[in-house]
Amino acid sequence: MHIDGQCHCGAITYQAEIDPERVSICHCTDCQALTGSPYRVTVICDAEQVRLTGGAPKVYGKRGDNGGIRFQHFCGDCGSPLFTSGEDGGPDDWGIRWGSIRQRGQLTPRRQVWCRSAAPWINDLKELPARPTDWS
Repeated sequence: MHIDGQCHCGAITYQAEIDPERVSICHCTDCQALTGSPYRVTVICDAEQVRLTGGAPKVYGKRGDNGGIRFQHFCGDCGSPLFTSGEDGGPDDWGIRWGSIRQRGQLTPRRQVWCRSAAPWINDLKELPARPTDWS
């Protein structure tokens, strides 16, 4: 599937070829801290499948709970997370952050990882009152 996306401010843009079956949710504590939310959704792919079409992200590395270093690629202007990659490379080593993808409504997660760190209430969201827009 061909996708395209950008950071929140539009300074960094990209295009990619992805497999929509490779969308996953991560509940690890690093993803929780990086997003400020209970989990992160990512499309796993190979770096060769992603092509930057405008701007270049800033990158920093951090050792995760699994012992490996993950590089976080983000916009230096607005802070939007865009990609993740590892130190070893490989066909499953690159990830595109779901929120940056323009076609994200067509991409449904197919698996979850690091569930031992999942918020204890994550499966109870359907029980909460819901509105189609904000509180106003």
